Amino acid sequence: MSKIAFMFPGQGAQKAGMGKDFYEQSETARQVVDKAAELLGIDMKALCFEENDKLDQTEYTQAALVTVCMAMEHVVRERGLNPDVTAGLSLGEYCAIASAGGMSTEDAIATVRKRGILMQNAVPGGKGSMAAVLGMTGDAIEKIINEIDGVTIANYNCPGQIVITGWKESVEKASEALKEAGAKRVMPLNVSGPFHSPMLTEAGEELGKVLENVELSPLQIPYVTNVTAEYVSDISQTKALLAKQVASSVRWQQSVENMIADGVDTFVEIGPGRTLAGFMRKINRDVKVYNIGTWEDVDKVVSELC
Repeated sequence: MSKIAFMFPGQGAQKAGMGKDFYEQSETARQVVDKAAELLGIDMKALCFEENDKLDQTEYTQAALVTVCMAMEHVVRERGLNPDVTAGLSLGEYCAIASAGGMSTEDAIATVRKRGILMQNAVPGGKGSMAAVLGMTGDAIEKIINEIDGVTIANYNCPGQIVITGWKESVEKASEALKEAGAKRVMPLNVSGPFHSPMLTEAGEELGKVLENVELSPLQIPYVTNVTAEYVSDISQTKALLAKQVASSVRWQQSVENMIADGVDTFVEIGPGRTLAGFMRKINRDVKVYNIGTWEDVDKVVSELC
């Protein structure tokens, strides 16, 4: 029997206009966006639907992306498509938990708003950076960066694409060493901080305090956590994992491989862009992958899978 996973993208997938067609076509989607605006005191329609400078600022990006992804998810559920497991890349893990029944959509949105502010303020501007390393294995990268203080792996995205993070000088030094060791390319990322590095440990601790006041519910289905790439079925683990996630490596490739090993053969990416579908092609070409990022996608995917 086919198993379906819903997967949700992380920061970087945001784009002006995301979710606008859902807002215009669906009362369910409108309720999610309007509730988020009321909750946060932010004009979410202007933030998500119009060209603006705030959408790429971490403190706004996170709430905007989770709002739009959950508006889309609610529509997909309403149309009768349901997952057996969920997963999300970094920020997307909040959508995964909400979709799995462990957290309300409102709490997910309110929490990531605070998470975004904590992460943006964790390290002074210009002190940290991140870079994508193409064409090397994780083991090979680890061997080299273990000799350099202040740099670690942020994301295991897929074979041949790994992201490093840390102090700016350390990332630059590691980038040169990786190029010399045979990396096809090392590309600095346009981000506002060294996310998923030990430099954000304090931000993770502060987030833990925020999470103390968030009410969680028993999970209706499992989700996969970035920190260990393992299934989570016990909601009591969730707060500690989310606090730790901010400064830990995102084990996305391993998460997908574990879902496939469990029998998941259909993956539905919900949210703007096709980042996760792109990773899937490099992780395993034998599974089915769908995207729901526009209103037109809903009919197409639901008719095929329901």
